[in-house]
Amino acid sequence: MRNFAQTSVAALAVGMLAFSTAQAAEWKYALEEAIHEVQGVYATQFKDYIEANSDHTIAIFPFGTLGESADVTELVQFGAIEFANASPGFMGSLIPELQVFLLPYVLPEDPDVLADFFATSPTINETLAAMYEEQMLTLIDMYPEGEVVMTTKAPVSGPADLSGVNFRVMTSPLLVETYNAFGATPTPLPWGEVYGALQLNMIQGQENPMFFVESTKMYEVTDHITYAGHNNFTTAVIANGNFFNGLAEEDQALIRAAADAAYEHIIGYQQGLTQEAEALILEAKPEMTVTVLSDEERAPFREAAERVREAFIEMVGESGAEVLEGFEADIEASRDRVGG
Repeated sequence: MRNFAQTSVAALAVGMLAFSTAQAAEWKYALEEAIHEVQGVYATQFKDYIEANSDHTIAIFPFGTLGESADVTELVQFGAIEFANASPGFMGSLIPELQVFLLPYVLPEDPDVLADFFATSPTINETLAAMYEEQMLTLIDMYPEGEVVMTTKAPVSGPADLSGVNFRVMTSPLLVETYNAFGATPTPLPWGEVYGALQLNMIQGQENPMFFVESTKMYEVTDHITYAGHNNFTTAVIANGNFFNGLAEEDQALIRAAADAAYEHIIGYQQGLTQEAEALILEAKPEMTVTVLSDEERAPFREAAERVREAFIEMVGESGAEVLEGFEADIEASRDRVGG
């Protein structure tokens, strides 16, 4: 973990924010996205539930207010804020097993199966939750945000089309491994630098859910969108461990109930969101091409994904293999329940 004292944004934020106690009337919640995006919609629902059912209030800090994702995670760990979204792509360096969410072609594509899996998986809600506790963090919730699409300057129909493409990835060893296997040149960059890097042709591609491509206007600096079906973006809601464990049982139960309500809301909210975002992109830029790869076209990506799977187990070791095995068993259990 970077030296907290040397992180200028985090240091400034600590100076601005009062440290919270278990009795604090206001709880602070930082996002990796804007207030109108998926994480903001979830956080607003969470806030509304807390404030409707207690005397507590929630102050929401959208992306950029308190720094980048790594800064926000540190603020939660040090207790300067109570809650934050912290996606596995950024948390994988702290908890390597979380990179399981980045493995291509592992998460189910059926949205009903996906929603059931996140809600019921013992691997997520027990095994991985315990790993958060070891880092003085409490896992409050995990939820999907939408199918990841590639946006590029040139069309993509297979791994050969990514050869020579500098492709932005989050600072995750497994995403670097993934896009190496996919044929690209993976380029880790903080999110705040991505638009400019595309504009200057320092990179030629990036991946994100469609709603995020639309809201951040990534389509302005790329020309092609590709659905390869390789993943669904995942985020987690975390709390400072000392804060949460120091709360009265009724406040802990309140937070869990608020998370349940927000989870149900965000799953419903996402129905049709990808299609709506795609339509807005094509309205703003009619010449943008959108390609859904066929099963045959996805086959080489799936084959490359096997190498990524092996790399994950090699990187993380036995605990990673156990998490992946539990992950896949939980997904099958959800398929059985949902009939997907």
